[in-house]
Amino acid sequence: MPLGLLLTLVIGGIAGIALALHLLGLSRQHRFDDVADAARAWDRECPEDPALRVTLSHDRHAALIETARGHGIVWPMGADTTARDLSGARITRTRAGLRIDLPDFTAPHVHLHLDAAEADRWPQLMTATGGAA
Repeated sequence: MPLGLLLTLVIGGIAGIALALHLLGLSRQHRFDDVADAARAWDRECPEDPALRVTLSHDRHAALIETARGHGIVWPMGADTTARDLSGARITRTRAGLRIDLPDFTAPHVHLHLDAAEADRWPQLMTATGGAA
């Protein structure tokens, strides 16, 4: 088989799969159904430190988690979720929400898209212990 034809088939196949996934809705970013869904996502990543309190963002694409050890964050990575502990994190306000710099090379920065009220409130919640969420 000529190389040009093979490359065309491979590129067309990959593009076709990507298009099919997108049209089927499988490329959408994960959205938490409710606080229990966010707590389950946290518990999957950090089973040794269960979620005690969960605060969902307005768009349900992120959740602030309070645990006995401190605070954490759960956010989508494509159709799945990931979670990180916030100890040692630096939080910076941005126009779109918050930027969290984590001391973790696997997820060094998290950009959360929050409305203005959430972007003001979440840093306070992240540093408070035992506060109402």
